Amino acid sequence: MRPIVQSKKLQHVRYDVRGPILVEAQRLESEGHKILKLNIGNTAPFGFEAPEAIVADIVHNLPDSQGYADSKGIYSARTAVAQYYQARGLRETTVEDVYIGNGVSELISMVLQAFVDDGNEILVPAPDYPLWTGAVTLSGGTAVHYRCDESNGWNPDLEDIESKITENTHAIVVINPNNPTGAVYSEETVRALVDIARRHRLVVMADEIYEKIIFDDAVHHHAATFAGDDVLCLTFSGLSKAYRVCGYRAGWVMVSGPKHLAEDFLEGLTLLANMRMCANVPAQHAIQTALGGYQSITELIVPGGRFYEQSKLASRLLNEIPGVSCVEPRGALYCFPRLDPEVYPIADDEAFVIDLLRAKKILVTHGTGFNWFEPDHFRLVTLPDTDTLTEAIGRISDHLATLRTP
Repeated sequence: MRPIVQSKKLQHVRYDVRGPILVEAQRLESEGHKILKLNIGNTAPFGFEAPEAIVADIVHNLPDSQGYADSKGIYSARTAVAQYYQARGLRETTVEDVYIGNGVSELISMVLQAFVDDGNEILVPAPDYPLWTGAVTLSGGTAVHYRCDESNGWNPDLEDIESKITENTHAIVVINPNNPTGAVYSEETVRALVDIARRHRLVVMADEIYEKIIFDDAVHHHAATFAGDDVLCLTFSGLSKAYRVCGYRAGWVMVSGPKHLAEDFLEGLTLLANMRMCANVPAQHAIQTALGGYQSITELIVPGGRFYEQSKLASRLLNEIPGVSCVEPRGALYCFPRLDPEVYPIADDEAFVIDLLRAKKILVTHGTGFNWFEPDHFRLVTLPDTDTLTEAIGRISDHLATLRTP
């Protein structure tokens, strides 16, 4: 029998948030080591539980969730999402503009499969959430990475974006609030990104899953509110992060703008929704309660709240390490610190992360795993409590001390 190998479509696909480094962590665990996993924004292992009302709604509706639902989602969930955006100025949003999926991840893949032809170019930020790059590649397209400027609070470099647009460019991905940097874009920046899309007739794909996790004076601006009726905007969001229900897999994409010009694309997206039958039905019943009920996330993002205090502590402790700098996150659940190459001459950041894992039993993700251009960053999840974070960053500091040049 001939060897059975993976598809060539996977040749340039990476997802290092869960990849070879996690395999090494699992090997160490099998040997009895306790690994602190700061590689993925999974809220449950760090003591964050779903609001009781959400759990109660799912339990209450379980008897009626045994069959397939409408492939675009149950009516109550889609209505709740539509009304959510109506209340934020997108008054033309209707139930028909909403697709429910098994988390934003599934919807990203579905949208790109319906949208991308071989050779199409999609503008993706660097650093990015690597699913975007991988899904573009699997769809036959080319992810063209535009630089986000660390010296400018990780805001997108607008000139770099303009320089990378070609006749094959079809869409621009905007991740705001940003994973992995924690940047929250100003109104001016979001307007400018949409204006670029308008001038070059691009579709805007706005990943806004962290929209409710913002700190201090940061304000989240929906890209769709500036797109008007002449820029097609696909807005992705869901319950995983703000409502601490990552495992429920409840997300959505909302379509706005000149939908009459996108009828063929939307027919394709509906076809793909039909092919997977429907999204997880029990979790869909959580959406109306989550969006319409008490917003417990508010308690977590203000001074004294865990998301707030842990983010502030992590960035402060990282900045205290010699040769390390970290732009203070304005939102999301991560820090993306830089290792000064003159202090830490690291040529392979994946090898650095594996060495850290073996030496200190701390699992983080290397910066090039987020399609950053140089091996001088890593991403750290800020979900552990303050005592655990202090211990973890202390271990990272100790390991870096062994690498510093004299």
